[in-house]
Amino acid sequence: MNEIHQERVRRFREAGLYFVTSQTLSAGRTTQEIVKAALAGGVTLIQLREKEMPIREYVKLAGEIRTLTAAAGALLIINDRLDVAMAVGADGVHLGQEDFPIAEARRLAPDMLIGASTHSVEEALRAQAEGASTINIGPIYPTGTKVWEGDYLGLDGLKTISRVARVPFSVMGGIKVAHIPELIKAGARTIALVTAITAAPDPESAARELMKTLHGAFP
Repeated sequence: MNEIHQERVRRFREAGLYFVTSQTLSAGRTTQEIVKAALAGGVTLIQLREKEMPIREYVKLAGEIRTLTAAAGALLIINDRLDVAMAVGADGVHLGQEDFPIAEARRLAPDMLIGASTHSVEEALRAQAEGASTINIGPIYPTGTKVWEGDYLGLDGLKTISRVARVPFSVMGGIKVAHIPELIKAGARTIALVTAITAAPDPESAARELMKTLHGAFP
C-alpha cells in the first residue's frame, strides 16, 4: 500500500458521511448544484453515481465535480467506471458485483481507493482478498434508489458482515437521519446515503444536520 493510497484510506475513515449523487432524484436540480450544497454543508466524501447518463456527458460532469471536490479538499469516488475515474483523476472508484474486476482495477490504479459493494459475508471476504480498499455493506433498509430483489440486511446483517471487515466499510440503503444512532451503535462508522440530501428542500442544511447527527452519535 503506497503513501497516496494510505492517505486516501485515512481520509475515507475520517469522513463519516458518504454522499452518493443521483440527478434523477434531485428534485429538478443539477448534480453540480447538489454537490456544491453538500460540500458547503461539510461533506468530505462524495460518490458520483449517474447510471442513466451518456458516457461523454458523464465524463464532462465527472471533470466538473472533480474540480469542486478538489477545491473543497473532499474525496471523489466514481461509481462503476474505472476509465472515468482515471480520466478525471478521481480519488477512487466504487465497483459492484458485476463491474470491472477488483484485482485488475487495483493493478491499473494502485493509488486509488477501490470500493466494492457487498451483500454477504462471502462477498465481503472475496472483495478484500482481491484488493478492495473499502467495502460497502447493504442494502440495510428498503430503498427506492436501486432495484433490489434480495433480502434487506438490517442491523443483524450489518453486524454479521462487519465482523469480517478488515478494511474500512460504509453502510447504505434507505438510510435517513433517524437511522444514524442505531447504525453507529451497531458498529457503522461511515454512512452512505442519497435522497436524504438530494431530495431535501435545502440540501446544504440537510448535509449539515446529517453531519451534526453523525458526530453526536459516536460514543
